[in-house]
Amino acid sequence: MERELALEIVRVTELGALSSARWIGRGDKNAADDAATTAIRSMFDSVSIDGTVVIGEGEMDEAPMLYIGEQVGNRNGPSVDVAVDPLEGTEVVACGLHNAQSVIAIADRGSLLHAPDIYMEKLACGPELTGRLSLEDPAEVTLRKASLITGKALSELTVMVLDRKRHEMLIATLRGLGVRVKLIGHGDVAGAIAAALPDSDVDLYMGSGGAPEGVLAAAALKCLGGELQGKLLPEGPFELQRCLLMGIENPTRVLSMEDMVGTGDVIFAATGVTSGEFLNGVRFIGKERAETHSVIMRAQSRTIRYIRSIHFLPGKDIPQVATSRQNAALI
Repeated sequence: MERELALEIVRVTELGALSSARWIGRGDKNAADDAATTAIRSMFDSVSIDGTVVIGEGEMDEAPMLYIGEQVGNRNGPSVDVAVDPLEGTEVVACGLHNAQSVIAIADRGSLLHAPDIYMEKLACGPELTGRLSLEDPAEVTLRKASLITGKALSELTVMVLDRKRHEMLIATLRGLGVRVKLIGHGDVAGAIAAALPDSDVDLYMGSGGAPEGVLAAAALKCLGGELQGKLLPEGPFELQRCLLMGIENPTRVLSMEDMVGTGDVIFAATGVTSGEFLNGVRFIGKERAETHSVIMRAQSRTIRYIRSIHFLPGKDIPQVATSRQNAALI
């Protein structure tokens, strides 16, 4: 893939973030998601790829755009798989919380796992621990291995976990070992990435979250030299059948990085909507400008670029959000 694609992709996530940010704190997660999705889909038309959505807003009969199998890009570029979450954290934006972002990953055609929208157990780490841990080990074994490899005492290790009821036993185990537990309310992709960022204090990311988010995180971790191991957690025969229909012959085996993102090049881009673990959110400056904070990463070069942009909003196709007073005037 051409390295210039990275800048083209981040322009897409920027517009998605700017569009959904208008809905921060307004209590309407669907409107926020629709705004991001519409913006990203329209912006893709200018990107020089022949892309196929493998992770998106759902199946064709469930989503009007960015559906699985949809062709995106202007066809004047490489054939690639596209994984996109126009707004990771719809409820986060609706409630004005942290860790919402617009996220895209692209890889050579046939590289990205077509992950069903179910839970996935995850273990993410940075370069120092890559290839040296196993998702199949109990948490205690994993932490003792990490301690030995890094030379840190258990009390010096930090594990990030989504703050969910399903993780109560995991959290209790970690704390029983004396490990620091950093809980996050939202942001499964950002949480996994934190384990591999050079300046992060997070050593591991553990627990379960969405499978599509797992593939997006794996794309970023490949760019960082880190690793994500995953295991799908189908609940009942319907979800099991869904895995099989998506070509996953053994849905309960541990998925490697190669299984999720292939062996070729990967480009990952994200723009913060609300501030989170490693990206600042959109900041509106007066009536005509807004600031965004994005990250672009490429597996081939292992380069991480942070981009702070100031946008002139009248030059962008971003719909305004009508206030209740404006709505009342229209009645």
